Amino acid sequence: MYVKNLHIINYRNISQADLELSEGINCFVGLNGAGKTNLLDTIYYMSFCKSFFTSQDSQNICHNEPFFVLQAVYDRNGLDEQIYCGVKRGSKKQFKRNKKDYQRLSEHIGLLPLVIIAPFDELLIADGSEERRKYMDSVISQCDKVYLENLLRYNRLLQQRNALLKQMQEQENPNSTLLDVFDIQMAQLGNVISDRRQQFINWLKPVLSEYYKQISSDNELVSMEYVTGLQRYDFYQGYVESRQRDIVLGYTSRGVHKDDVEFSLGEYQIKKVGSQGQRKSFVIALKLAQFQYLTEYNGVKPILLLDDVFDKLDAVRGDNLISLVASEQFDQIFVTDTNRDRLKAVLQKSSKSYKIFDVVVGSITEA
Repeated sequence: MYVKNLHIINYRNISQADLELSEGINCFVGLNGAGKTNLLDTIYYMSFCKSFFTSQDSQNICHNEPFFVLQAVYDRNGLDEQIYCGVKRGSKKQFKRNKKDYQRLSEHIGLLPLVIIAPFDELLIADGSEERRKYMDSVISQCDKVYLENLLRYNRLLQQRNALLKQMQEQENPNSTLLDVFDIQMAQLGNVISDRRQQFINWLKPVLSEYYKQISSDNELVSMEYVTGLQRYDFYQGYVESRQRDIVLGYTSRGVHKDDVEFSLGEYQIKKVGSQGQRKSFVIALKLAQFQYLTEYNGVKPILLLDDVFDKLDAVRGDNLISLVASEQFDQIFVTDTNRDRLKAVLQKSSKSYKIFDVVVGSITEA
């Protein structure tokens, strides 16, 4: 699968661009702030119906413009897929596949699998559990529609339960009958979601370890473990036991929405002992393992986006990464860098076709 062409109007600092793309490697060279990352974000948006960097669509519209439009043609298993997205200020976004509107945006997720590796990925290590849950949910949802539906149902019930808890704060003798209804349904969904996440982590662990070794050229052991409330309590019982506390707090303090993933380097959490290079190597290895997971479950190799991935890597790790991404494991790749010579090193190690684009203040031209 690959993107054949891309048309952009008013996306962030890119006022207009019409690009014919290589099915191999596409390199975007320019200074920081020129718009390289914005270009990658348009491709991410076409896969996930949202930006990688912000949840507010209006923030992706060029200043003083009323809308943005993204259009692309993909080759997917030899067949053309025309994807259109339009966002107008104050209006609902439009998403179309082959000129037909989607009834629900969730129907689109998984059609165009994609993996992005970007500087923000280190937040997976440094930030709280919400970042890691979002990561798991995003990857699994790309290849498991049932999981996505269960997750959406659980989140709707969670919102309703939290709203009820806030109402109960104002009642002298709150009736817990409705809470029983929510708790039974959420416990059932929580068990299914937790089991699927555990399967995902079990699959990813050995692949993560192997990629880390290839990037770091050493024998450091890395791993990941799923940390779920089910290890401490039954979900339904947990909801019941925490009811009084939840009413005081006004939100649900237990459940699968509080689960986490623990990343380790040797016997310790990598967030506590990992150097900058080790952390970056870890998240790159994690994303490459994700690539293999999506390939196996979807039967289609995802598009790979690499945003300034070589920054903060030493020469050895950088060379190892170049050798990896230039291999035949990957099909279409989009890579950004401020260093043209470093991108040439990627191209020299690969037999793939390629194109180089210069990015200057939102203007993109083929070199």
